[in-house]
Amino acid sequence: MTTENTIPPGYWKNARGDLVPESRVTDIDKLRDQVVRDLCKMAEERSQGLSKFKLDSMQDVAALVTTSMEKYGVKTGGDKGNVTLPTYDGEYKIVRQMADHLTFGEQLQAAKELIDRCVIRWAKDSDDNIKALVTHAFQTDKEGKINTGRVLGLRKIDIKDEDWLLAMQAISDSITVASTKPYIRFYKRNASGSYDAINLDMAAL
Repeated sequence: MTTENTIPPGYWKNARGDLVPESRVTDIDKLRDQVVRDLCKMAEERSQGLSKFKLDSMQDVAALVTTSMEKYGVKTGGDKGNVTLPTYDGEYKIVRQMADHLTFGEQLQAAKELIDRCVIRWAKDSDDNIKALVTHAFQTDKEGKINTGRVLGLRKIDIKDEDWLLAMQAISDSITVASTKPYIRFYKRNASGSYDAINLDMAAL
């Protein structure tokens, strides 16, 4: 395909990669091309700047946490764990959160079988809401993935049944932390004393 560097003088390249004589490119097409190209290049620069800002911010927070921990004789990396860092006067604060992405192992199938056994055994006198909750918990989305929150929510149901308790243990054993994603957010205190997020998402402005 023709690249921008090999386009001969007097021609423009269209979206299909074809060369079009400049005389056949309308003025509005030229104007649109210039406006979109300029804005997108500026957006790329801002995006790169935000990426660097996030990396620098995470490193600065980690360095601060490490320094603070070393005061107490604890020598470990400061890039783990959730922390909230306020300014001395409380006008600003930074919140760093480490969000774990959980996956389930094969033990989840055992949990499902045990729970199904419970539901069948309770069929005559169990609460229909519990049956619906159990069924809902193991439904998959369009990508075939199970909703982590719904499955973990089953463990909050207080049921004293041997099969149920064994199923809850199987769920616990099946959980694996697949990855951890760091988040950093910035806040400024408003006139009422609560904090407003300093928005870095252009779409939300």
